[in-house]
Order: sequence, then C-alpha cells, then structure tokens
Amino acid sequence: MTSTTPGLVCGHHHLYSSLARGMPAPPLQPTNFLEILQQVWWRLDIALDLDMIYWSAKLGAVEALMSGTTGIIDHHESPNAIEGSLDVIAQACSEVGVRVVCSYGVTDRQGVDAGQRGLEENRRFIASGGRGMVGVHAAFTCSDELLESASGLANDLGVGVHIHVAEGVDDISAGARLEKLAQDNWLLVHCVHLDRELRGTIAHNPRSNMNNGVGYAYPSRRANKIILGTDGIGADMLEEMRLAYVAYRSDEVTLSPDLAWSWLENGYDFIPECRDDQVTWNYDHSDSPWHVAFTPGIRAINVRSSEGDELLQDGLPTRVDLNEVRSKASEAAIRLFAKL
Repeated sequence: MTSTTPGLVCGHHHLYSSLARGMPAPPLQPTNFLEILQQVWWRLDIALDLDMIYWSAKLGAVEALMSGTTGIIDHHESPNAIEGSLDVIAQACSEVGVRVVCSYGVTDRQGVDAGQRGLEENRRFIASGGRGMVGVHAAFTCSDELLESASGLANDLGVGVHIHVAEGVDDISAGARLEKLAQDNWLLVHCVHLDRELRGTIAHNPRSNMNNGVGYAYPSRRANKIILGTDGIGADMLEEMRLAYVAYRSDEVTLSPDLAWSWLENGYDFIPECRDDQVTWNYDHSDSPWHVAFTPGIRAINVRSSEGDELLQDGLPTRVDLNEVRSKASEAAIRLFAKL
C-alpha cells in the first residue's frame, strides 16, 4: 500500500555538513555549545573549498530527495571559499532536481573584510537571479555595523535575512540587537534563548538543539509562524516532524501531532512550488499526522516534480548516479578531514 503527499521543505539546512559525518575528533572535548562551534564547526567550515562544497551539497540534495524533501532553505559558510560558493550549491541541487534557497552566513569571526565579502556573495548571487536570502551567522559573531548592513542589503534586494538567533546562551543579547532590524520576511533559526518577540518566521530544529545541549525552544508558545529544519542533520522531514512532536509532548501532553504537521506545511511559504510536487511513499497513511507520528521508517518511493519530471524512481534518483555521488563525496570528505 502506498500514498502520496506534496514534496516536503527543509526549513533550515547546512548542506556543507554532509561531509562532517565521521570527521576526526576535535583536539579538545567540547563541554558547551560555544566550544562545539569552536572545536567542530568553525574548524570544518574554514577548511572547505569549492569542490568539497559541491559534493557535500550534491550528497545532501540526493539524501533530501530520497526522503521526499524537494525544497531546502540552506545556510552556508566557507570563509576560505566565499566567492562563488552559492552558485556551486545551487548548481549541485539543480542537478539532483531539488529546489534550494541559498544564503551565505556573514560574520566578523575572520575580520571585517571577510564579513564584507560574505555580504557581496549574497548580493552577487541574488542580484544575478539566484534564489536566496541574506545570510547572517549569528548576532554574537557580528558587529552592529555588519548586522545593519545585512538588513539593509536584504531590504535593497527585496528578500529576508536568514540568521541563527539565541541558539545558545552566548547569543542571549540577540533579541535586543535585532529588535529594530527584524522584518516579517526574516527566518529566525532556533530562538532557544530568545527573550522577546521578534518579527519573522522561526525555524525550529529539535534534533540539533538536543544534540548541542542548548535547551528546548518551546516553539508552541511563540506567536511567530514556525517551520521545521534539521540544522544540517540530513533532510528527513517526517523524522524531524516525529521528533518535534515528542519533544513538545514531553512539555505539554495535550498537544497533538497536527501542530508539528502544520510546521511542516508552513515551509511552503518559502518554497511554494514544492506543494505541487508529488511524493509517493511506502506507507498508506503518509498524509495523516496521527499515523506518521507513530510510524518510523516511512520512505519515499517515487518523486515527480510539479513540472512532470520523474526525480526519484523506486527509491533512487534519476538525474544523478547515487553511487558516484557517494563515492565523490567520500573522496571530498577524506581531503577535508586531512586539513583539520
């Protein structure tokens, strides 16, 4: 028995993290969120080159498609390979058949010049016709000047800002610093420790928040619209929906799976075409929140795009060779690990 749904949307991804699985242990054991950033992610992103970015994005897009996810809102950082990085990600996803909204996460971590280069990468990509938002890493790694420049650039381009907000306690001042800048078209990621209301949509990433030990975001208590993301841990959105459900049930047992399902559907606000994609699943109730919440292991069998293209057949991508993508991504990961 099978059933169909529209394509799913991953509301916050880091496609470059596809190569991080199995990476060498950091020099020091992280004991808090800031140390996780310093010892793991900031060491990894600075080692990326454009070839690594391409194969990481391609692998991430293939895995998304195989999970019934046909749209990704990506947030990228590669301080030593900024220029052209968003084109590489967009190309890799297009070759698989997955839609992507790209952004480069600007930051002052590597100095003012790198922050300006990140702004220019966002401007160049979007102004040349790329589908994107202006990315910002997080307020605590940016000067007020860089935050204001990113907000101004987004306004000039007619797009929103895609930014991590108060993910950990180190960014506790984010709300105060962003309050006068945030707009309704902003994508506010995490908001675990956000101490006030901000305009924008919140991207909730329950698995990542648990993995990083930053706490629970209590998204159901927010007035904002909520979408679901993975923060780079794949793009299996039915699995993320199940986890979001049990996470809020542990806090409020009266909440139903319908709430987490609505968070999935809110992703269409950002990539509406995915609603017209068609995913056939190996389960006859994949369109029911109450069934999906209690049925692990649901897999996509076929995916047809809104344009009528068969992107996935019998569980395998049609536009790319899965074995080649995995092999090339593995080679890129080996080169990446050697640089860490």
